[in-house]
This record gives sequence, C-alpha cells and structure tokens, in this order.
Amino acid sequence: MPDAPALSVIIPHLNAPDALNRCLASLAGQRGDGVPFEVIVVDNGSAQLPDAICGAFGFVRLEQELTPGPGPARSRGAHLARADLLAFIDCDCIAAPGWIAGIHGYFRDHPETDVIGGDVRIHRADAERPTAIEAYEGVYGYRMKLYVERDGYTATCNMAVRRDTFLQVGDFAGISIAEDVDWGRRATAQGIRIDYAPDICIATPARESFSELTRKWDRHIGHDFAELTSTKDRARWTLRSLSLAASPLAEIPRIAGSDRLSGMNERALAFLGLTRIRFYRCRRMLGLLLSGDDRALSGAWRHRG
Repeated sequence: MPDAPALSVIIPHLNAPDALNRCLASLAGQRGDGVPFEVIVVDNGSAQLPDAICGAFGFVRLEQELTPGPGPARSRGAHLARADLLAFIDCDCIAAPGWIAGIHGYFRDHPETDVIGGDVRIHRADAERPTAIEAYEGVYGYRMKLYVERDGYTATCNMAVRRDTFLQVGDFAGISIAEDVDWGRRATAQGIRIDYAPDICIATPARESFSELTRKWDRHIGHDFAELTSTKDRARWTLRSLSLAASPLAEIPRIAGSDRLSGMNERALAFLGLTRIRFYRCRRMLGLLLSGDDRALSGAWRHRG
C-alpha cells in the first residue's frame, strides 16, 4: 500500500456531477504544492454515480453512503480516510489556490488547535453583474467568523479537523438536525478548540433562485423549532419571529461597510435580498407556531440539485 497521505479531503455528493467536476479540478491544481493528499467522494444516493468524473482524477476514490444526509456521507469518508488530517468541502464549492497547503500548514503551526473553519466567498456567475441573491449571500450566506467565535461551530463546507479529534467527538448527525451545529456543540462541550482561519478560503455559488434560498432557511427553521420544549421557548420564538421583520433597517451599516460588495448598486441589491428573506423567515416561523409540524422543513435540503 502506498504511503499514507498527509491530508484526506472528503466530499459528499448528490446529483451534481458538473459541480463535482469543478470542485475536483480545483483540487487537482494543488497537487504540486508539496502536501500529499487523497480525495474521497462519498455519493449519497445520486440517480447516477459519478464514476467517470471521479475516474478522471487519479487521486480520487468514490464510495457510497445510502443513509440520507451529508452528515452520514461525511462520516463514512472520515472513517475511510488514511490521513491524520481530515478536510471537508462540499461538491459545489471551489477550493482557492493554496487551500490544501493552508490547512496542512495551519495545523503544523498551531498544535493547540483541533478544528479549523475557513472563509467562504460567493462565486458570481457574472462578476460584473451580481444578482440580488448573490449580493445578499455575499454578506450573509456564510458568516464563518461569527459561527466559530460566537456560536462554537464551523460550517462543514470548509472545515478541517485532526482525525483523532473527529473520532473523539463522533460522527456527524443525520438529516433530522443541522449536523455542523450539532457536531460543533459536542466538540466545544469537550473543550475542543475551533479556530477561524480566513486565509483558508473556498468559493461557492449562490442559490439560483429565491425558492432555493428559502429551502435552506426552511431546514434551519425546522431544526430550531424542533428544539423548543416549553411555553417560554415558544414566547421567545414569537418575539424572535417578529423582530426579523424590523431587522433589515438595523443591518444597513453592515451592508454599507461590507468589503464583499462594491458600489451602491450591489449594496442596494443586498438590502433588497435581505429584506425579502427575513420577511419570509418571519412568516414561516409564525406559521410553525400554528401548525407545529417541522418535519417537512427539516428534510427540505434533499430537493436541491
């Protein structure tokens, strides 16, 4: 058997062969950066396995996980990995140049750190003419610094962890909960250190439509609602729902000062996108108080792709 790589990259995949090909190409361009790595693509029930795409890259291994959800797919890849460092990226993401070397170097230089979360930028279909969704998600789609430093987790689309630490914390959860938040909470409860590393960057496309963006929020809303256990929780939920409708005005300074937007037009688009999605979230959250059924929302992510 060949020597174990220094890094194992794990990619869950579901019905997105073209995106997967772009992701793998972005990793192939880093083969000469001095860090030996392997890639494990874990298909999660696609209509057609991406055999040909994975086979075109000699460093890629294709596996399958039939339990629905990106969490089980990532966990299977982690258990099959041969390296002491694990990196997770989504199949629709593009790794920036130096992503592999950056992860390896960060762990080398920070032996006290067990988990890192990198930055996530929005890849625009037309760099000169962003859509409202692209402008909005550029500011609010992936607030990785906030997730790590305030909330104690990192989104799994750009996460790396020492293998021993992953085994200590345990597998990612299934489709019924937000697996990245759950895993991060378990890790921080054990005193495991998570660092935000802004130079370790990936790009991901924005959602293509407002309905696709609402499916993302439906999943999060469903997960959060499932955790309510008391009348007091429901009262706080009501106040939080209503505050969303008023919140866009308070976000004007953030949009005005964002380095991820350029010019007044992009900032106006971001504000319009923010207002629309927060009114949607308010209506959806209040609706759950009446229906009490979060199950359909929790599984909404499977419709994407």
